[in-house]
Parts: sequence; structure tokens; C-alpha cells
Amino acid sequence: MVRRLPSKHRNAPIGHRGEPDKNAFYRLGLLLVVGLVLACGFVYAGRQHFAALRFGYETENLRRERDQLTEDQRRLILQREEAASPVRLEQAAKQLGLQPLSPAQIDPLRQGANNTAKTETLAVRTNEKPQRGNERAAKREAEKKPLKPAAKPLAKSHRKPI
Repeated sequence: MVRRLPSKHRNAPIGHRGEPDKNAFYRLGLLLVVGLVLACGFVYAGRQHFAALRFGYETENLRRERDQLTEDQRRLILQREEAASPVRLEQAAKQLGLQPLSPAQIDPLRQGANNTAKTETLAVRTNEKPQRGNERAAKREAEKKPLKPAAKPLAKSHRKPI
């Protein structure tokens, strides 16, 4: 340990009065800049921290909403499947007055013949008659010309809307 001796004058001047210490000014400036950088770093880190917390809360809320929407989707899919079940469709058809299909109404051989007859009758125009020898050419010509409507649309009610 070094012993210091008290000066002879109680308030003895340190250094020369005419020359200020330039190094002390630079040190104080450097200390100020370092302090500001540190303070800005803490403020920036605080903002990042609170932003992370906010995003965490938002993410949690969105997860809850996603789970709720998933449950709603499952519930709606179940409702759709229940509504489209054959038992329920049969009950709804009976309420509308429809009758079940009988086996006599199902004839796969007649269905094929009926479908070809329908397509041939649609291809023939009302203005033209197909030539006997050249049916393919008549079909091509018929496809080019527009078809006339098969039936007039139902007449609309003459009542005025309320």
C-alpha cells in the first residue's frame, strides 16, 4: 500500500489553470456515446421482447380459432352425411310423394335402345328429313343448324309481386 502525503495546501490546484484536460473531454464524449448505444440496445431488445409476446398471444388466439373452425367443419360434414344418407333420402322422397322404383321399371336392354332413339330424334331437325342413302351427311348438316325448342316454356303467372 502506498502512503499518500497530504499536500501543504488544502485546496491545491491540480495541473495548470490555463490548459483544460482534452483527454477528459474525449473520455466523457466516448462514455456518453457508449451509454447511448447501450440504452438504445436495451430499448430495442425490450421492443423485440414485447413484440414476441404479442405475436405469441396472437398465434395462440389463431390456434384456438383454427381448432374451433375444424370442429365446425367436422360437425357440418357429419350433418351433410346424415342428410345424404339413403334412409333420410328415402323418407324425404316419401314425403314428396315419390314411390320406390319397382324391378319391372328397370330394363337395361330397353334403356340402351331408348337412349339411342332419343339422340337420333334430337339430331333430326323439324325442317329437314334425312335422306335414306346419306344419313351421315344429314347428321352433319343437322348439327350445324340450331335446334328448335322442344316445348314452349311454362307460362308465368300474371300476378304482380307483392
